[in-house]
Amino acid sequence: MTGTARLCLEFNMTDIVGVNLATQNSSDSRLQEAYLTCRQLLLNERVEQGHWEGELSTSALSTATAVMALIQVQRAECCGVELNALPELISKGIRWLLSERNNDGGWGDTPKSLSNISTTMLVRAVLEITKNTDSLNSMIDESYLKNTDEYIERIGGVAAVRERYGKDRTFSVPILMQAALGGLVDWQEVNQLPFEMACLPANWYKWANLPVVSYALPALIAIGVLKHRKRPTWFLPWRFVRNFSEASALKKLRKIQPTTGGFLEATPLTSFVTMSLVAAGHHDSPVVKEAVRFLQASVRPDGSWPIDTNLATWTTTLSLNALNEDLPGEAVEPIVKWLLDQQYQEVHPYTNADPGGWAWTDLSGGVPDADDTPGAILAISHLKSRVDSTTQKRIDSAITAANVWLLSLQNRDGGWPTFCRGWGKLPFDRSSPDITAHVLRALMETQPESKRQIARGFRFLDRQQRPDGAWLPLWFGNQFAKEDENPVYGTSRVLLAYAVEHEETQLTDRKERMQKGCEFLISIQNENGGWGGAKDVISSVEETALAVDALIDCKSDPEVIQRGVSWLIHQVEQGKISESSPIGFYFAKLWYYEKLYPLAFATSALRHASKIEKISN
Repeated sequence: MTGTARLCLEFNMTDIVGVNLATQNSSDSRLQEAYLTCRQLLLNERVEQGHWEGELSTSALSTATAVMALIQVQRAECCGVELNALPELISKGIRWLLSERNNDGGWGDTPKSLSNISTTMLVRAVLEITKNTDSLNSMIDESYLKNTDEYIERIGGVAAVRERYGKDRTFSVPILMQAALGGLVDWQEVNQLPFEMACLPANWYKWANLPVVSYALPALIAIGVLKHRKRPTWFLPWRFVRNFSEASALKKLRKIQPTTGGFLEATPLTSFVTMSLVAAGHHDSPVVKEAVRFLQASVRPDGSWPIDTNLATWTTTLSLNALNEDLPGEAVEPIVKWLLDQQYQEVHPYTNADPGGWAWTDLSGGVPDADDTPGAILAISHLKSRVDSTTQKRIDSAITAANVWLLSLQNRDGGWPTFCRGWGKLPFDRSSPDITAHVLRALMETQPESKRQIARGFRFLDRQQRPDGAWLPLWFGNQFAKEDENPVYGTSRVLLAYAVEHEETQLTDRKERMQKGCEFLISIQNENGGWGGAKDVISSVEETALAVDALIDCKSDPEVIQRGVSWLIHQVEQGKISESSPIGFYFAKLWYYEKLYPLAFATSALRHASKIEKISN
């Protein structure tokens, strides 16, 4: 056996700063060189302060919402806003949108995304409201709009928007609201959101049966107020309640606006709030002024907007857990202190979350959640031995507080949700396998005495395994897979938890479930050795690296692992290891890709492969 098919490897660490790889043969050398290359590429992505910030994909959906918001602000001549700067932002945004249309007449969320009804409707509303603008007449003619209208009709229009999100109105109502502002649909098509519920105490929300997910409170308030102004309910007692509640709800909205001005640091959410308030007559609201400041600060040089400012905490913990002991020594202390500083020390004003968690970003618009928190726990736990005693004590305190926070978040079904316990009615608030597995890994490593909670978490995972052996994630998908699912991501993340649990308990049932999960991944490996998000889906760096990582931890089929590692090595050698794929979900089915995902995932997989003493047939 020759070439990359034979990966007999040995990785010797001679010091904690440098990485010396013993060269056994040409195959070993290629793996070692690939890992070192990937590792260095990842290290090169650090910002000046020493952590990772990454870069989120630009987004047609975000750009369409931002442009619509700025158009409303410009027309209302909102006080406190630099109005002279808006025409250029609007014009550049529209020109960027026009350059990004797909051949079928629609738009996707990212430049790499397939067209979808949501983004296309949002862009079409912007084009409708600006089509008679002198500077754009030559670009937006009737034939151009006709092609897009044909796409919308072919896909199903308003009905398709509602069908895409089902009972969850977190995104369907804002999309239809923007379409109504653009004159594409009647206000009757926009559902009334019960903004009056925002006046209730925060810990009552989960009992109020809200039609939006927990993190969408700003949209609930602003869009609800706008709909009430445009088409108030015929039921007079309820109309009176809403009239009476409006001032209190808007006061709540101002209270939860972060210092950056951007709700969740997200362009779409901030834009929906802005356009709704202005259209409802609240154009002098300080919320509008601060939101416009956020939009002006977050626009890209080409005139587009990303979905969020950054995922700095998330990308940093992904990178640290990928590098582990191979993080250079001089980088350890600063990055640990930076991460410790990101932990929430007070009750969060937005979700009312207790102290102890981490958000995805270091900015004020973040919200603590159950995916970033275990990522941070694992990162600082792995680096604890490499910092001074004072920082070690800080780490111990931070992990204790974080574990208390995570345990308090566990749902009755044994799983973990993203943000808030008990919000189980809508998909993006329910317990999910990928987040539950991440929490379990953190607890097993740092608080194994929580046996009862850990056991409940695994029972949840047991119930969630599909008959084919796979698990489905909540926040990741694949646009080429059935129903946009990504069982490779979900299964890979869950298997990492089962591998740890199996080492601890050797439970026969768990061993069988782990084996079945591995068999699923093996069964859908592509002929070229890589993985896509599902069977017969084109291979990506992210999904191949995730699968390899999981199969190595589970001590699965060496030949399958060899082929996956070989595929990753080839991507490094071809200069393609940094190519991102749109696999992330942000909000409900809003696609994104992140520059650091392929590098972080590939670095982790290649590092693990490099540590294997021997992989043979």
